[in-house]
Amino acid sequence: MSATETAIASAEAHSAHNYHPLPVVVASAEGAWMTDVEGRRYLDLLAGYSALNFGHGNRRLIDAAKAQLERVTLTSRAFHHDRFADFCTRLAELCGMEMVLPMNTGAEAVETAVKTARKWGYRVKGLPDGMAKIIVASDNFHGRTTTIISFSTDPEARADYGPYTPGFEIVPYGDLTALREAMTENTVAVLIEPIQGEAGVLVPPAGYLPGVRELTRERNVLFIADEIQSGLGRTGKTFACEHEGVVPDMYVLGKALGGGVVPVSAVVSSADILGVFKPGEHGSTFGGNPLACAVALEVIAMLRTGEYQERAAELGDHLHRELGLLAGGGAVEAVRGRGLWAGVDIAPALGTGREISERLMEERVLVKDTHGSTIRIAPPLVISKEDLDWGLDRLRAVLSA
Repeated sequence: MSATETAIASAEAHSAHNYHPLPVVVASAEGAWMTDVEGRRYLDLLAGYSALNFGHGNRRLIDAAKAQLERVTLTSRAFHHDRFADFCTRLAELCGMEMVLPMNTGAEAVETAVKTARKWGYRVKGLPDGMAKIIVASDNFHGRTTTIISFSTDPEARADYGPYTPGFEIVPYGDLTALREAMTENTVAVLIEPIQGEAGVLVPPAGYLPGVRELTRERNVLFIADEIQSGLGRTGKTFACEHEGVVPDMYVLGKALGGGVVPVSAVVSSADILGVFKPGEHGSTFGGNPLACAVALEVIAMLRTGEYQERAAELGDHLHRELGLLAGGGAVEAVRGRGLWAGVDIAPALGTGREISERLMEERVLVKDTHGSTIRIAPPLVISKEDLDWGLDRLRAVLSA
C-alpha cells in the first residue's frame, strides 16, 4: 500500500468514525498550501473552518508560541501569569467591550455564553429559578456538546444523544416576525450566527441583524453573536456584525483566535454581564493559559492593523465576482457569502458536494462539502490572488468536465 493508504487504514482501524475526511494525509503546510505524505501539494481553500485565517505556519504566530514555550505554558487559573492581563485587555479593546472570559474550544465558549445568559437572567433580570429561555435559529451550528446539540435542527448532529437539555426556543433564521413572537418575559438571550457557516454560508436578509439588536434591546434580552467562524477578519471586517453596524451584548469567539496553533476561545462582553460570575462558579484548567494568551495576543496585534480585514474584503470581492459568473450557467445553482467565505450550491446532476470535493482533491484543491450539494470555500486570508485564481480555475475545470 502507499503511504497514504497505510495511514488511512491505520486511522480507520484505531479511531472512532466520527469524521469522514477526504482521503489525503497532510504531512506539512505553509501559507495556503499543504503537502501530503507522498509529496503532493494542495491548495487549502478551507483554512480549518476559519481557524487558519492567518495561514499555515504563520511566522509571527509560530515565533510567539516558541518564545512562550521556553518560559511557561500552563499555570491553571489557580495562579496569575504575566500574559493574562494583556490578553484580556487587548481582546476587550478589539471587541469594544469591557471583560473577557477565556476558554479553549468554540463549544466551550458557547456553553459559557449559555451559562452567562442564564445566570444574568436570574441575578440581574430577576427571573424565577429554572425559567430562563434562550432563542436560537434553525440550521444553526454552535458545537457538539449535549446542551448545544439539544437546540440543533440537524438530525446527524442530534440523533441518539437524548435526553436533551431544555430551555431553548428555535425560530427560522432571518425571520424577525418569528423571533418577536417567540419572545416572552422569560427570554434571557438570542443566540445566533451573523452568518451561518455549517448551514452553507447563509447570509441573513439585510436588516435582520439590526432588527435582532432592536428587539433584544426593547425586551431587555441579551444579543449573543457567535462569531467563531465569521469573526476575526473572515468577512472583510473584524466581526461580521459590523457589516450592518451592529454591536451585540456578547461575542463568542474561537478558531482564528488561536491562529491555528493552539485552541483559544473566549466570551467577550460588558462588566455588567460577565460580572455575574463569582469565584468557583465557572472555570477551565487550560482556559487563558500562558501559551494560548501569547499566541492570541499576536493574533490580536495582527488584526489591529486592519490589513487582514482589508485583504479579505478585496480578495473576497474578487472571489464572489468569479463565483457569480458560474451561477446560473447550469453547474452552480447559487453562491452566497461575504469576504473570503462562500457557499456554492452545485447542481445535483453534477454530483454531491462530497463528490465535487473529491474531484477537486484530484486537482490538488481542498474544500469541504456540507448539506448534500454545497461546498464551502474559505481560504486563508494570506492567500495570493494568483493562488486563489488557480484554485478557481480548477473549480471551473471540475464543473465543466
